[in-house]
Amino acid sequence: MSQTIKRKGKSARRSAASQGKARKVRQARARTGSALDGAMALLPFSEETMHRLFMAMILGGAVALAWIAASMAGVPTMAGQHIAAVAADAGFQVRRVDVRGVENLNELKVYERALAQRDQAMPTVDLVALREQLLELSWVKDARVSRQLPDTLVIDIVERRPHAVLRKAEKFALIDAEGHELEPVTAQQAKGRLILSGPSAGKQVAKLAHLLDAAPAIRPQVREAEWIGNRRWNLTFKSDQVLALPEGDKESASALVTFARLDGTNRLIGGKVAAFDMRSADRIYLRMPSGAKESAPLNSSAPTASQEAQ
Repeated sequence: MSQTIKRKGKSARRSAASQGKARKVRQARARTGSALDGAMALLPFSEETMHRLFMAMILGGAVALAWIAASMAGVPTMAGQHIAAVAADAGFQVRRVDVRGVENLNELKVYERALAQRDQAMPTVDLVALREQLLELSWVKDARVSRQLPDTLVIDIVERRPHAVLRKAEKFALIDAEGHELEPVTAQQAKGRLILSGPSAGKQVAKLAHLLDAAPAIRPQVREAEWIGNRRWNLTFKSDQVLALPEGDKESASALVTFARLDGTNRLIGGKVAAFDMRSADRIYLRMPSGAKESAPLNSSAPTASQEAQ
């Protein structure tokens, strides 16, 4: 005769313990979810952006693994094409160009070069080659090209700063402090800027700036600087008066300082003298315009002055 043995039901103590464990689990999950939600709220980007970042990381990992596998198999070209196709299908394709730092440069010239990469898979964009093309533009001193996933090329431009105008015959060109020609300008546009002229004057921009720095009070009065015989400067003031300086960096700076001191005591600029010749070390020659009276003698503390009326 078979006999059935029945198990006893859960005791009250065991049932209470089981319910307590379940409650603790629910509380732990709630605390974990709250902490995670709080951490997400502190992040500086949205959940959608975070999802895109994870996708980019996953894609990057897949691309890297595919490249390694293909390289080991000896087919890097095929691997590159496959990677580009995968990236393009995933939306990692050039759709936008973001140009920054442009003030004087014609921005269209940047887009002409950058948009040649449009619809190209992001991994295949040659950033170095694009940067070299941008550096060929006259206004561009430096450039940085980077990818902003999934679909944007970011171009940061460092422009050259206009410093003066170089005159060649009757043509004018804007130049920077290094003598680099930026773009042609008209005579009207050149007004108000320091104008350089003479053979190879563009290569002497830095030396001229150093010379004018020796006499800060005179610098704003200089309208034009002519490089004579590839050895010295003639300065033309806004008053149309001309100052001929001697050869040599030290000699010309010393002469300009002396002239600034004389101008401070005798008001030479804006006076009746048409030209000042300081090429001699021990004297200044003054040239008067035709029919003008002789100017007053210079201060006794200045070098001896000889006057030539013409």
